Amino acid sequence: MLAAVGHRSPDKVPYDIRFTVPARAKMAAYCGDPGFESGLGNCFTWLRPFLPDARFVEVAPDIWADEFGVRWDRHVDKDIGVVCNRLVTPENVDSFVFPDPNDPARYSSFDKRVGPNGSTAVLVSLGFSLFERAWTLAGMENVLMAMVSDKRFANTLLDRILEFNLAIIENACTKNVDIFRFGDDWGHQQGVLMGPTLWREFIKPRFRRMCELVKSKGKLVMLHCCGKVDELFPDLIECGLDIFNPFQPEVMDVFEVKKRYGRELTFYGGISIQRTLPFGTVQQVRDEVRRLIDVVGADGGYIASPSHDIPGDAKPENIAAMVEVLQNQ
Repeated sequence: MLAAVGHRSPDKVPYDIRFTVPARAKMAAYCGDPGFESGLGNCFTWLRPFLPDARFVEVAPDIWADEFGVRWDRHVDKDIGVVCNRLVTPENVDSFVFPDPNDPARYSSFDKRVGPNGSTAVLVSLGFSLFERAWTLAGMENVLMAMVSDKRFANTLLDRILEFNLAIIENACTKNVDIFRFGDDWGHQQGVLMGPTLWREFIKPRFRRMCELVKSKGKLVMLHCCGKVDELFPDLIECGLDIFNPFQPEVMDVFEVKKRYGRELTFYGGISIQRTLPFGTVQQVRDEVRRLIDVVGADGGYIASPSHDIPGDAKPENIAAMVEVLQNQ
């Protein structure tokens, strides 16, 4: 993985395969092995800086509260859910109590899970890191409108989130980790949610601060950002981004993007979860994965993966074909 991110040809293209709850259950049944994921050969060890037993707590049937107090309705979506409360308003944005990012319990499991000479790259993942954290606390419509009509509210909320994130980075990067990953979806299938101008006003300066702090610790920066956001790639490179995910072939030409930005960015994803894995044939899956390995993976700069956690409608035989190609490079 480190060779690929260093834009050197690795001995094989690294890969990482992750599942939603329904896809994992279907694949476990298909394999006849509930522990099948341990044999995949993924390139990452994932760490999350959450307080033990506080990441999500079920407070009512299928309603889960995160450590901020945001409530997620999981009656339909069992992995994440839909926010069903609102905690932050212009009236309490200065006083709303954030969780403690400096609590050592957040990082207590890191050393236990990571040995001094592990065979996988160690990734610390902070999801809902800027825009997503803002809208989960205050409501998406409210945050988007505030970027135009109540800039003080938008700036104050994002600054408080940034302060929390910087403290998480400071603590996590004292550990034996290789990569700090931010999750923050800015896109939809046709472009940037708030548009590039507002993104550059509200998100870019704060994202740059986070990248700069991670890089000052000698770590790599990864971003998970769904949607068609390739128009932001020059800005992200300027901020210091190393790895971009999920690299969705449905919204960008992954081969052309590698040609244009492959010297500065490593792309992680690329295998279609909206078309090929649910609707393709086994042979189409094999062909797509091999082409990505051969073309996008040439000279490094690529981590093969489905373009998101595999959804429940993906065919188990297609998942198995993808794994076979990746494992037999």
